[in-house]
Amino acid sequence: MKRITYISRIAHPLSIKEIETIGIVSGHKNKQVNITGLLVYFEKLFFQIIEGDDKEVDRIYVKIGKDPRHNDILRLKTEYEIKERLFPTWSMNTINLDNNVDDLVRPIKILLQTVLESHSIVERYTQPTILKILNKGINPLTVTPIPVEKIILFADIVSYSAISEKMPIEGTLLILNTYFEICSRIILNKGGEVNKFMGDGLMAYFDSEQADNAIHACLEIMKELRYLRQNSIENSPLQILNSGFGLAQGSVIEGNMGSRFKTDYTIIGDAVNIAARLEGLTREVKHSLVLSESLKQSTKESWTFIGLGKYNLKGKENITEVYSIEHDLVNQF
Repeated sequence: MKRITYISRIAHPLSIKEIETIGIVSGHKNKQVNITGLLVYFEKLFFQIIEGDDKEVDRIYVKIGKDPRHNDILRLKTEYEIKERLFPTWSMNTINLDNNVDDLVRPIKILLQTVLESHSIVERYTQPTILKILNKGINPLTVTPIPVEKIILFADIVSYSAISEKMPIEGTLLILNTYFEICSRIILNKGGEVNKFMGDGLMAYFDSEQADNAIHACLEIMKELRYLRQNSIENSPLQILNSGFGLAQGSVIEGNMGSRFKTDYTIIGDAVNIAARLEGLTREVKHSLVLSESLKQSTKESWTFIGLGKYNLKGKENITEVYSIEHDLVNQF
C-alpha cells in the first residue's frame, strides 16, 4: 500500500456546507475502492492524507491535482509499502479546524501554514525540476545523475560590464531583473527550464526534441528586448538592453553535483561548454544568435540557416562550424 500527504491552498472561498460536501463525496468514492484518509480544512488551506492500493492512491492524487477548487499543491510525503493504515475506519474523515478554538490546535495551524509559506519562498530559489521531483514524493538528494540528450541555451547581456560601470545600482538592478524576468518567462513558456543565473547571463536547457522551441524562445526574447529599447522612457537604462544567445545540442550529465555543504541539480558536459562558447561568438560574428550544427540538424521547421564559418572554440581540439538564422531580429548587432 501507499500513503500520500499533501497540503494546498483554497482557490476561492468555500462555505462550511461545501467543505462538508467535499468530505462526504470523497468518502463515498473512496469507500468503493478501499481508500482511507483524513481531510483537514483551516484558514483557506487543505491538509489531506490518502492511503490504500498504490494505483488507486496515484489515480486519486492525479485527480486531486486537477481539481480547480485548490492550487499551490505541495506533496509533503509519499510512503511506500506501508503495512498498516493510519485511518482504517475512515474513508475520508473531514475536520474543520476553523470551528475549533482550542489552544492546542493553534500550533498545528501555524505549523501547516509555515510549511506552505516556506515552500512558496523556496520555490522562487529552486528550479522546476527539483519541485517536480519533490511533488512526486521523491527526495531529490537520492536521485542518481544520468546521461541525457539536451539542448543548452546560454545568454547574456551585451556590454554589461561597460554599462554597469557607468550606471547607479538602481539602474543595474532594473536591467538585470527585467532581463531575467523576460528570459525566464519565455523559456518556461516554450518548454525549457532556467538552470542558473550567472552574473549578467543565464543557462537554460530544453529536451532534445525541442530545438525549434529553443530558437523561438531566443527570438521572442529578442523581440521583447527590442520593444523595450524602442519604447522605454527617455534615459531609461532599458534603452540599451540587448542580449546574445548560444544554442548547442548533445549528451550531458544531469543530476546532483556538489558537496555535503552545497548541492546543485544541474547539467555538465561538452554541449554546455559549446553553448557558452557560441554565445561568446555573437559579438564577433555580428549575429545575436549562434548555434551548433547538431542543433541545426535537430530542427524540424523551415528555418533559413546562415553558415558563419569555422571556429576554433576554446577547449575544443577540432574546428567547429557554426550557424545562425536569417531573421531581422538576429542581425541587430
